[in-house]
Amino acid sequence: MSYGIKLRIWGDYALFTRPEMKAERVSYDVITPSAARGILEAIYWKPAIRWIIDRIHVLKPIKFENIRRNELANRASINKKDMEGKTLVCRFIEDDRQQRASLVLRNVEYVIEAHFELTDTDDQNEGKHIEIFKRRAQKGQCFHRPYFGCREFPVNFEWCETIPPSEFANQDEQNLGYMLHDIDFADKMTPHFFRVLMRNGVIDCHQKVVS
Repeated sequence: MSYGIKLRIWGDYALFTRPEMKAERVSYDVITPSAARGILEAIYWKPAIRWIIDRIHVLKPIKFENIRRNELANRASINKKDMEGKTLVCRFIEDDRQQRASLVLRNVEYVIEAHFELTDTDDQNEGKHIEIFKRRAQKGQCFHRPYFGCREFPVNFEWCETIPPSEFANQDEQNLGYMLHDIDFADKMTPHFFRVLMRNGVIDCHQKVVS
């Protein structure tokens, strides 16, 4: 029995930052598989399952827009005294603000096709997990609001039975270059990349992955 899911997601802005860009933020052309997995985990995550992204359907045209955003220039440092609760840990944006340009995606819409694998736990009821995810997605429930790369770009989502038509239907294959596939946290946080080939608006996330 198949335990795959389809989830339609959309939003006004998205920013999936390319790691090779140092100072300014530049987004990939489409959502990364790791970002898609994060959205599913925001809706339903359990130690008993591990989400695997199968395909990403790109429904809207790829459009970029330049914006400027306020960010903190530095991180808050925490030492032993801070951890003991003797010092208030905070940073004030007025004292540490910097403006950075970002090249973001505009008006995005995707459908995520994914399935989950069971991990080595006692909770092995596959049907229960898929029904819980479906119920939460249909009701708009989530552990925390999923976002498109940055928290100020929230994700709207809904359970999807059929995939809406794509703007890229009946188009030739497009090579979108190398993209981050995911990070292997079990192997010293090793990043894995893959070459994105989009056919008729569909990206197969099981294409050859390289470290």
